Amino acid sequence: MKEIIGDIDILDNTQESCEVVNITKDENNVGQKKLYIESYGCQMNFSDSEIVSSILKKEGYTTTSSIEEADVTFLNTCSIREKAETTVRNRLSEINQYKKKNPELVIGVLGCMAERLKSKLLEEEKIVDLVVGPDAYRELPNMLDEVSTGQKAVNTFLSREETYDDITPVRLNSNGVTAFISIMRGCDNMCSFCVVPFTRGRERSRDPFSVVKEAQDLFDKGYREVTLLGQNVDSYKWSAEQNNKARLEKIDSADIVNFANLLEMVAKVSPELRVRFATSHPKDITDDVLYTMKKYDNLCKYIHFPAQSGNSRILERMNRTYDRDWYIGKIDRIKEILGEDCAISSDMISGFCGETEEEHKDTLSLMEYVKYDYSYMFFYSERPGTLAEKKYEDDIPMDIKKRRLTEVINLQRELSIERNKRTIGNTYKVLIEGFSKRSDKQLQGRTTCNRVAVFDAGNHKKGEYVNVRVNEVTTGTLLASVVEN
Repeated sequence: MKEIIGDIDILDNTQESCEVVNITKDENNVGQKKLYIESYGCQMNFSDSEIVSSILKKEGYTTTSSIEEADVTFLNTCSIREKAETTVRNRLSEINQYKKKNPELVIGVLGCMAERLKSKLLEEEKIVDLVVGPDAYRELPNMLDEVSTGQKAVNTFLSREETYDDITPVRLNSNGVTAFISIMRGCDNMCSFCVVPFTRGRERSRDPFSVVKEAQDLFDKGYREVTLLGQNVDSYKWSAEQNNKARLEKIDSADIVNFANLLEMVAKVSPELRVRFATSHPKDITDDVLYTMKKYDNLCKYIHFPAQSGNSRILERMNRTYDRDWYIGKIDRIKEILGEDCAISSDMISGFCGETEEEHKDTLSLMEYVKYDYSYMFFYSERPGTLAEKKYEDDIPMDIKKRRLTEVINLQRELSIERNKRTIGNTYKVLIEGFSKRSDKQLQGRTTCNRVAVFDAGNHKKGEYVNVRVNEVTTGTLLASVVEN
């Protein structure tokens, strides 16, 4: 598994703990069929694997962390870069050895790669038995029945309604403290570089009352932090009569629940339940969202706010629907309402089609202006079927892409350490998530601004809130000590 994680290289992130692969946990239920899932890429995929596990649990499956014990093995895949898909293909080659030992082992590919390639994947990867897109997971029991008769099965139908809002996810690899809640599916933004609208379909928002119910249930079970997930959470809109965002935007109705409303509803579950969200599209975030974040202490003061580029011409080519000055205006508004200490992170793409050296420098200067706490950084990878692939030439040589990406990464490291140094000597409330990665004598948790703090364990334990004073910092970690009351 370590080799898989090292090979993925989907995100180049200055955070020290960038998790890009999850596997199912051991439930140790003797005599039941065993399900093994590897989830690649984004948090939405991890959340979807929890939904899949819940669906199959009702069919008598239990989860395992060992592929050798599995009756069914799923790879829940990412398509954001070519390297992500190459990693999955390499993993399928490795899994072939388990198939040879156990010919009855069912192999399935789920998620974005399945949606993009559809039945073609069965032709190219002979060991694969079923291919399932993100909106077809309810059909998995029927598809497994079909496979048991010796057939191959494919379902990549994209729904305009499916939100899985009635399914209680099985929490995989859970620390028992933090959890994801999916609030919407799909994406209507046609960013020219992105394959997501083609692999996850149109936007659909989940019933807000089911979101609140799930948050309350998690809190009652001891969880103390939830992250609301969506490709573009700020465009969340729901009404009991209509769940089509395009139509809802034309309706002036007090019955429409928007993202600011949903945030407040979840915040009210308990002041002891922290609430985060991801991801925001700059064009959709509103002052109402920012003022709601300010109103409730348990709404974490952190916003992932992807810029992608700091140059207006490149942003237009990317079809981001804003320019540099407009983006900067939104950054200024965030800091005006939530303060300079509100953490802001970003996504940055180096070497997009036609990017000049001066346009690359605009990205660096934007980073210096905003002073991001951290970023997810990529060089441009052309994806089949996207608008960029159809309209533009991928004309930046790889050595230049990598050199520009290195400059972005190096600058982000400087900014991350600069932002972290601001915390030295200050005291913060931290939610303990478990032991630190390096020692079971130390615990780690996160501040409201999503910074990881490490401190001596003492008599404290996972799930508690403690106040810590920051003594030293690294690029990705606050080294702290507990301040006893």
